[in-house]
Amino acid sequence: MKSLTKELWMEVPSRRGIVSIHREVDQLVRESGIQDGMVLVNAMHITASVFINDNESGLHADYERWLEDLVPFNAGTDPASGGYMHNRTGEDNADAHHKRQIMGREVVVAITDGELHLGPWEHIFYYEFDGKRRKRILVKIIGE
Repeated sequence: MKSLTKELWMEVPSRRGIVSIHREVDQLVRESGIQDGMVLVNAMHITASVFINDNESGLHADYERWLEDLVPFNAGTDPASGGYMHNRTGEDNADAHHKRQIMGREVVVAITDGELHLGPWEHIFYYEFDGKRRKRILVKIIGE
């Protein structure tokens, strides 16, 4: 069995943002030389996510609105009025932790004939919920 492990670095200049990492993951699969296997793509921070969906800006805007409705950014620190106890620590990112739980930590994609084995509209994204600093994404590829 062969493997390749790489880290991608992200620095989203705004608090939140969706960034395509599809091309980078695809390139690493090709670089690995693996023809049949799996690739794990993992956001290595508790306020970021990796997900697969359609590469369509309206859908991304819908995610932003939906997540903000579910878990508003600046809800304060009083749980009785919808605030976050986590923000009592001096942080302001409790919403980012919740949004990450909703969107997920990682994806695993099959590799077949040396290529990502995805559906016709599937695309790999990094979703930042507490940006403005460098964060890592783990890409681990294993197979034959």
